[in-house]
Amino acid sequence: MFEGHDPYLVALSVAIASLGGYTGFALAARIRNTPGVSNRVLLAGAAAFLAVGIWTMHFVGMLAAPLPPDTAYLVLPTIISFLICALVVGISLFFVSIGEPSLRRVASSAVLLGVGIASMHYVGIHGLAGPFAIVHDRTLVLLSVLVAIVTAYGGLRAFLAQQEGVRLIVSSVVFGVAVSGMHYTAMLGMHFEPLTGAAHHHVGGLAASQQILSIVVAVLCFVIAAGFLLSLVPDSRRQAPALIAAEPAPLPAEPAAAEPAAAPARPLGPLGGIGQPPRAPAPRLPVESADGTHFIDTANVRSVRADAHYTRVHDGTRERMCPWSISEAEAQLDPSLFLRVHRSHIVAIPHIALVRKEGDGAVLELDGPSPHRVPVSRAKIAEVKARLGLANRRQA
Repeated sequence: MFEGHDPYLVALSVAIASLGGYTGFALAARIRNTPGVSNRVLLAGAAAFLAVGIWTMHFVGMLAAPLPPDTAYLVLPTIISFLICALVVGISLFFVSIGEPSLRRVASSAVLLGVGIASMHYVGIHGLAGPFAIVHDRTLVLLSVLVAIVTAYGGLRAFLAQQEGVRLIVSSVVFGVAVSGMHYTAMLGMHFEPLTGAAHHHVGGLAASQQILSIVVAVLCFVIAAGFLLSLVPDSRRQAPALIAAEPAPLPAEPAAAEPAAAPARPLGPLGGIGQPPRAPAPRLPVESADGTHFIDTANVRSVRADAHYTRVHDGTRERMCPWSISEAEAQLDPSLFLRVHRSHIVAIPHIALVRKEGDGAVLELDGPSPHRVPVSRAKIAEVKARLGLANRRQA
């Protein structure tokens, strides 16, 4: 498979794919815990780094291959191959990031992404111009597409797992080896047949030499390396969090005094509605998925986040779409357990694990298998502290 290839460039291609996978997956792991526009920015960044990693690996592998002399790269097919890669990666990540990540949804996205990666490869291959014809072994073409689909499925699973640390490193290395395996499997089934003088014809269009391609690939390698190094920078919001270490003695005496003091200071109105007869709190929240509507017990709800006319409910593991608006969720939830801490966020008081001052407001972290953070507006800080027993304890 690697006969005639430059071993150093082959190793570099695998490393580039792994670094691109690590950076993309590291950004993807933060998507579900980040509200607002930042969610979309992270999704775009994850898709961009994965696409650049896959495309750059492909052309590093091309530079490593024993190509015929005087081979040139047609610019238009080369650009189209990158656009195909970026498009299918972005669509696939977006498709599995919304709604319930069912097996059918992930498998469909993997097929789309795998076929897209294979298309990127073969479009890029047929961007080669020179006195030769390119012939492919059909069996190895099918095998390379299968490898691409399996690779895509594993990559999307890593995206959904939100892995960190050693697991993220292992996933990235496996992803890099698998993407490279698809490329070199396809290259194994490709052969160059020299054209005779009569059959040879000049290929028109803008073309680039291997030297120019090497410069472009080198720049992209630096971009991937920079993104990888930036992904290693610790998130300051996760460092040195102010743990809420409640003292055992004062806490039993505080709840009775804390609740009456907090009740008049609710500028957004208490959960349950304003000026309406009190209603019984909803025991469950509806969430939408690919196969219908499910229900989550309110005891498992960590937070509710506004998303246009709907909301996203976090159960400690992931977010799922709820058909209620943020106002309806506020009216339906038990005011003794839930508090609206921001115009776009409601939190479950019993599940608050960390609190930290940040800028003019604050940040809460909710517990669960996948802890996530929620912003607190400046106007709600005093009420949050009162509900947690922090204000009364400080005055004492």
